[in-house]
Amino acid sequence: MKKILVPTDFSANAEYALKVAAKIARENDGEIILLHMLELPGQASDAVGSGKDIPEIMFFKNKAIEKLEDLMDVDYLDGIPVSEAIQFEKAFEGIVSVSHKNNVDLIVMGSHGASGFQEMFIGSNTEKVVRSSDIPVLVIKKEDADFGVSKFVFASDFSEEIKSSFSKVVDFATKFKAHLNLVMINTPNNFKSTEVAKKIMADFIASFNISDYTTHIYNDTNVEKGILNFAKSINADLIGMSTHGRKGISHFFNGSISEDLVNHAQRPVVTFKI
Repeated sequence: MKKILVPTDFSANAEYALKVAAKIARENDGEIILLHMLELPGQASDAVGSGKDIPEIMFFKNKAIEKLEDLMDVDYLDGIPVSEAIQFEKAFEGIVSVSHKNNVDLIVMGSHGASGFQEMFIGSNTEKVVRSSDIPVLVIKKEDADFGVSKFVFASDFSEEIKSSFSKVVDFATKFKAHLNLVMINTPNNFKSTEVAKKIMADFIASFNISDYTTHIYNDTNVEKGILNFAKSINADLIGMSTHGRKGISHFFNGSISEDLVNHAQRPVVTFKI
């Protein structure tokens, strides 16, 4: 995790994410790219638009530069290489684009979550990045000055398609020196006997070189509640999941457990694209 992207809208939640990113960067001799997405009225047509829009654009850009420079002077970033960037683009699209252009290893974002009508019809930029990014996304919900990952919960059905992203999970856990708690959630609608669940997990793990882990089978009414309740029961530091990145009508009807967790979990969540 040498190169970390931290999008910021200068909110408290974004600063929580920056503090966590700073701790990760310091422990890994890494660097931070601090990104502000400048979304302007009428931006959909052209960021520079007509001549009459230029003074307004420059005003917002200069204000953003001032805020970024103030943010780069905070004590907790001392000694960490930090670069700044401002993009005229829709937030989630720009974040994904910048992460690719800069060969980023990890995106760290703050989120206050969403619920009800807002969650269904609007969604947060963080949720959209989780859905779109093929780079791991670490979502921070609250301030955590002592962020660390000792107990890392990774929830899955441990199917064949998860294998493509699981190596990233193992690498992530190794870098944090975390114990992996691998959990399969049993629900009434998708119930497996203990023996069947154990065999699925054992067969899956056999394909990987992994030693610091335990396996768990947890029963609950649905998968999201099961993950949250299991993480609470072991006082986990972090919840991890793979995400399909569904879009459009498929996403509307099928939803995404990873995105639900990003919205509802108070613990940090990290997602890995399948």
